[in-house]
Amino acid sequence: MGTGASKNSDSSHWGEGRDEENLDHAGGQLYVSLKMENYKRKGDLIPHVYGSVPLVGSWDASKALAMERESTSMWELSFVVPPNHETLDFKFLLKPKHSNLPCVVEEGPNRLLTGGTLQGDARLALFRLTGEEMLEFRVFIKADRVSPFDLAASWRAYQENLQPSTVRGIPDVSINAAPDAGFENGSSASLELDLEHYVVPPPAICANSGLVYAANMTENPRSLVGSGNFSNADVSSSNAVASTKAGTFPRKDVEIIIPDSSKVISTSGMVESKSVGTFSPLQKQESHRGLFVDRGVGSPRLVKSASAVAFTNDLKLDTETKTMPAAAGAVAAAAIADQMLGPKEDRKLAIVLVGLPARGKTFTAAKLTRYLRWLGHETKHFNVGKYRRLKHGTNQSADFFRADNPEGMEARNEVAALAMEDMISWMQEGGQVGIFDATNSTRKRRNMLMKMSEGRCKIIFLETLCNDEKIIERNIRLKIQQSPDYAEEPDFEAGLRDFKTRLANYEKVYEPVEEGSYIKMIDMVSGQGGQIQVNNISGYLPGRIVFFLVNTHLTPRPILLTRHGESRDNVRGRIGGDTVLSEAGELYSKKLSNFVEKRLKSERTASIWTSTLQRTILTASPIVGFPKIQWRALDEINAGVCDGMTYEEIKKNMPEEYESRKKDKLRYRYPRGESYLDVIQRLEPVIIELERQRAPVVVISHQAVLRALYAYFADRPLHEIPHIEVPLHTIIEIKMGVTGVQEKRYKLMD
Repeated sequence: MGTGASKNSDSSHWGEGRDEENLDHAGGQLYVSLKMENYKRKGDLIPHVYGSVPLVGSWDASKALAMERESTSMWELSFVVPPNHETLDFKFLLKPKHSNLPCVVEEGPNRLLTGGTLQGDARLALFRLTGEEMLEFRVFIKADRVSPFDLAASWRAYQENLQPSTVRGIPDVSINAAPDAGFENGSSASLELDLEHYVVPPPAICANSGLVYAANMTENPRSLVGSGNFSNADVSSSNAVASTKAGTFPRKDVEIIIPDSSKVISTSGMVESKSVGTFSPLQKQESHRGLFVDRGVGSPRLVKSASAVAFTNDLKLDTETKTMPAAAGAVAAAAIADQMLGPKEDRKLAIVLVGLPARGKTFTAAKLTRYLRWLGHETKHFNVGKYRRLKHGTNQSADFFRADNPEGMEARNEVAALAMEDMISWMQEGGQVGIFDATNSTRKRRNMLMKMSEGRCKIIFLETLCNDEKIIERNIRLKIQQSPDYAEEPDFEAGLRDFKTRLANYEKVYEPVEEGSYIKMIDMVSGQGGQIQVNNISGYLPGRIVFFLVNTHLTPRPILLTRHGESRDNVRGRIGGDTVLSEAGELYSKKLSNFVEKRLKSERTASIWTSTLQRTILTASPIVGFPKIQWRALDEINAGVCDGMTYEEIKKNMPEEYESRKKDKLRYRYPRGESYLDVIQRLEPVIIELERQRAPVVVISHQAVLRALYAYFADRPLHEIPHIEVPLHTIIEIKMGVTGVQEKRYKLMD
């Protein structure tokens, strides 16, 4: 990002562009900082900024924005603008603080800022006071691309209690980075140094263990196993392999058609244009022309998800559109238009992975599957390697994967066709999105899949490219440790050599995707920047998928979920409300503070997220040293007219509502309130931000909200969400990383 600065050598640290760390934290807005420095300021003259639209709105000195004192000699004004903002036309002026003396405007032409870059040469700000007396200020202008949440992490350096500017009205997200002195951590709330003392076992059905091989969690190969009733362990067992080889399991007869690689199949809706759009990582979903001015703060309103508009009409769709997503956030107008007006095959979507082994395909597919399921889209993950192991065994050497091995090629194409046929059959039975996980590294293989899908579903290729040798080596070693292909190989180094030979066989014939609709993820696995390219992508759901992929990565980091401390309404058994904490709740807030201090003592970029209700804010108040972010999206489910009532009162006074809720807690909406599906809708931006974060996050929220968040990470079905146990005074730690999702629970109080 270009910046402007004084030519004075002392200011060079402000004049440099973004370093690599800032690039890593790139977001969808520009945070612009204007600073003025002078050690000989006279009288009570306060530096101000004024200018034209959109910075201030007029060249009226009375409406100039005051700069805030950062130190004895430094003054600052910061604000947030979109990267494509209009040119900011402005000047500095000095304004008397306590008198009606005229303002002093800086000498010289106006300053112009476009795209975060100062136009023209940087210069000092010169003010003519009286006669020949001149006052000089050094000027520092810096612009960084950040999100409001990365920005929050840097605000801990400020010593004041910074509040959001009122120019934005009531914010969706507000930030309070200062410690709250209202509580003291007394000895009665102290924790033992051994945090493991508080560990409790998670429920039987919990987040996937990081030790589970991700491919084994995919859809079972029903075309090879008649009824499909077998465990994941059976897939890699010698008995299953032997039975398959002996022909015990019946399978469908599939005609495998492998078209000429020179003839790319063009499916309905595809264009031959090779124009490619490139998206920078972490690009926001919407752009804003407005400017949010913040005196030293700068926090834009959270962009509403595209799912903000929900339809409640009982749509009479035909049988082929009966698979409308269940979640309220997934039935926006665009989704309905796509399904009702688009070609029939476009109503079913196949995401076909492409890439060399050890490039993160399976982990990316698993994350995307979990996300789409959580939104209510019927989604399944089909892994071709699982089919291959079941049909041909787990002890295939690298020679099996040679391009000049006709038997191996025929066998691999056969299992790919079986998996594709299974996926399409599942779609015809009501499935919506199939994730087809394999290398698919040649045009010939991809053409085969396109031919099979023609007129039955829409294909989007998702290619993962990685050029980081360290990441590739790490992934290879994880593969040797976890894959059933090497479970019977006692010599790790021998397995490593075999896999690298297999990889070399794929590299010899690898052909990047250039046909059809595709998404390319280039060096995105680590979250350290990278690039996403898209071609011929349109529609509601594909756009949603691109947005998710732009914001996801595999950097390990913990996410701590906890309910607020017990509130007075909890004691009374009343739902909703906005009461303060009970004595037990206050004690938990102190214990939580000590826990966070010990657990995250080495994670200084962590942040604390709460709802806007006071019971979560009070629970977080003793925690010091971390920025605190308040989300309206994290507020408890809105109970509407039932807010403040007990369930017994609802049962007595509103029996029909009580019974309706009892029958279907997922879809039941309180009168003038919300349903669990509504909660999922408003939590989607929170999920995107949690996926995007590379530092730990502590989420202090409410039972219904945490049930929905936990269900996302644990990949629990939608119908289970209202029944997930999220007890008071318990911390659920979700560890996200390259090996999947792991869970640990700490119970701080009985």
